Amino acid sequence: MSDEVVLETHGLEKRFGGVSAVAGVEFRMRRGELRCLIGPNGAGKSTFFKLVTGQLRPTTGRIIFEGGDITSLSPHAIARLGIGIKNQVPSVLDGLSVAENLWLAARRRYSATLARSLEQEVLHRLRLGGVARQSVGTLAHGIRQWVEIGMVMAQRPKLVLLDEPTAGMAADEVERTVELIRDINRDSSVVVVEHDMQFIRRLNCLVTVFHQGRILIEDVMEKVQGDPRVRQVYLGSSRHA
Repeated sequence: MSDEVVLETHGLEKRFGGVSAVAGVEFRMRRGELRCLIGPNGAGKSTFFKLVTGQLRPTTGRIIFEGGDITSLSPHAIARLGIGIKNQVPSVLDGLSVAENLWLAARRRYSATLARSLEQEVLHRLRLGGVARQSVGTLAHGIRQWVEIGMVMAQRPKLVLLDEPTAGMAADEVERTVELIRDINRDSSVVVVEHDMQFIRRLNCLVTVFHQGRILIEDVMEKVQGDPRVRQVYLGSSRHA
């Protein structure tokens, strides 16, 4: 992992009326890092992701990616710079095959020929060759989640944001997703929003805890879970936040 900062925010705030969903967040992560974000429902985690990817415009503050200010850029421009996201809301096209979804995702950034190569590469890394020609709409939930992650991978992002990648998955699928995220982290910096504490322990990375739109604490999972502030506002109040 490099000491070079890949993503940082300064005084980042997003208000909806009188409510601050994100309130003055100072966030920083290094190139090649794997980071998990946790916190109660409504803590600001998903809003933070949407600000970083341009889906929402900050009320105040700045977002810096690889040393450049991306605060006012469009989602398309930010994606082209190398930030990819898997949102909570599915983005797959159910009527198309797994391979077609991957090809279309790659084609957003690359030539048709390279997109085909990336499609095959991602199929191999995801171990989805057996369902490559199958319609995504007919697949089990866990496999659909992997296809969505694959669509991000197919664009070769420098920074990958995964919003609840294991939601609704069976235990064996969660374990496979741990392996997949580690594989992605070999090439990209990764930030994961998750509720599954066991899953976060398996990732074994630095954890950032959000609470009321602010960063409450950043540390390894063992120390986060032992912190009385976290127990009070997160673990004690909601086990599935």
